[in-house]
Amino acid sequence: MNERVKLIRKQLGMTQEQLAQRLGIGKAALSMIETGKAGLSSRNRNILVQDLNVNPEWLETGRGRMFNAEPDLTAYMHRTDNSLPMQSVPLYSIEGTAGLVPLFTDRAQAKPINFIHIPNLPKCDGAIYIVGDSMYPLLKSGDIVLYKQLCDLNDIFWGDMYLLSIDMDGEEYVTVKYIQKSDREGYVKLVSQNPHHADKEVAVGRIRALALVKASIRMNSMR
Repeated sequence: MNERVKLIRKQLGMTQEQLAQRLGIGKAALSMIETGKAGLSSRNRNILVQDLNVNPEWLETGRGRMFNAEPDLTAYMHRTDNSLPMQSVPLYSIEGTAGLVPLFTDRAQAKPINFIHIPNLPKCDGAIYIVGDSMYPLLKSGDIVLYKQLCDLNDIFWGDMYLLSIDMDGEEYVTVKYIQKSDREGYVKLVSQNPHHADKEVAVGRIRALALVKASIRMNSMR
């Protein structure tokens, strides 16, 4: 099966970085899968089958067609975002703006606590500190994520990482997750990087704010 993962990537015209991000793993992990040094997890297999239309029989045995249907390459086309030589990205405090929803609905009135200047990044609307370990080790509490706000849930790129606000019994819950398709009508599946966090299906109507994660920053203290 491992060599067939590489054939899928080649057929889609993707780099290892692109497919690894789609699967929610690192480039090194994908390289180990393609060379037979590691196995393909059931979660990654499901992403190939459900999101990329890979024929499960071909994936297991090599028999039949590679794809059940033409794969949707829209998300990969968008990965060619034009980067800016330099931009000033506002860094916000969720506590200071009373949540993600007020920040997104009235960003002009929100006061940044600082600005981030990084060259050659796609256009970003803002940045916040994240809390929690659901995306560990890719992200950890205290890291900064830079995001691009989405106004329409139909613009979701399945399998990508998002910053989102969810209505939890009237309370706002802010999190960073991979968003995948759900078999349930009107629902999406939220997937963590941390294997200790179970996948969760959430009704689309409970998503109050959404942003595509464009980049992340980790501070390392030298002692």
